Amino acid sequence: MRRREFMALAVSAGLASIVKASAQPPERIRRVGMLMNGVAANGTAQSYVQTFVQGLKSLGWIENENIHIDQRWNAGEPALAHTYAAELIGLAPDAILSSSTTNLSALLRMNQTIPIVFVEVSDPVAQGFVPNLEHPGGNLTGFTAFRVSMGRQWIELLKQIAPNVQRVLLIFNPETSPQSKVFLQSIEEAAPSFSVEIAQTTVQDAADIETAIEGFARRPNGGLIIPTDTFTQMRRGLIVELAARHWIPAIYTSPDFVRNGGLIYYGFDFVEQFRQAAPYVDRILKGAKPGDLPVQQPTKFALIINRKVANALGLQVPPTLLARADEVIE
Repeated sequence: MRRREFMALAVSAGLASIVKASAQPPERIRRVGMLMNGVAANGTAQSYVQTFVQGLKSLGWIENENIHIDQRWNAGEPALAHTYAAELIGLAPDAILSSSTTNLSALLRMNQTIPIVFVEVSDPVAQGFVPNLEHPGGNLTGFTAFRVSMGRQWIELLKQIAPNVQRVLLIFNPETSPQSKVFLQSIEEAAPSFSVEIAQTTVQDAADIETAIEGFARRPNGGLIIPTDTFTQMRRGLIVELAARHWIPAIYTSPDFVRNGGLIYYGFDFVEQFRQAAPYVDRILKGAKPGDLPVQQPTKFALIINRKVANALGLQVPPTLLARADEVIE
């Protein structure tokens, strides 16, 4: 073959390969929904979102290049959770990240096929979301939040920081915190060991919260446990203010309470759950079935003490408790 003919054939083959490559359809942009608690303006919640997004980015998923992320925020309202669950499902995403029991319940009522990775869900077996942790089956998997046994630890910590506490009141909204019944049982079982009486009250608006705390404060030596609940989380300013006004020591299940005037927090590491969720979503986008991925339990816990609030309540925080704390607010 002459050199000129060889070169012509080579150029022709090169052009053909270019045409063939350009004819290939572009890679489909994958879609991920996020149904979040609270409001987008909350800086702490936004840090969770960014942790998740950065986790996906480290795995090669770049927003608006090969992935699109749709966010919805329930503002602590069950009705909004249902509205936005329907919106996200209507977008036909490849996977949904769901935070909280409220959001997960709303999604599951409308969808049994789109893969869901959940975070911030307490004891999903006891709540009936999955049959077991090792093989959740169906279209969901995720990361559990508070362990049932933590009910005992909340009483213990409250008694350590406020030894005079003899009565403990749990406040929650059953619509946004159905998991509180799980903790109530463990708290009631532990109460005799700490010589405390347990009471509960359900709330559905700010007036209910005020009535509950003011009524409870009429007798001395009371303490509060505020279980995990989007509704009370959205009204943390009111709860913290009422606890301070009536000199009631309280333990909370969200760090935002303590960083905004609450006494003590003990719970799991929220940021870590969103960090762990990114690899699970990555695996699902690459073909894994969510029901084959085991539900993970928390391994990192945090204790935060607001020493300024303790002083204002006339409480001396034991040195051993201060030594355990991951964060002390002075």
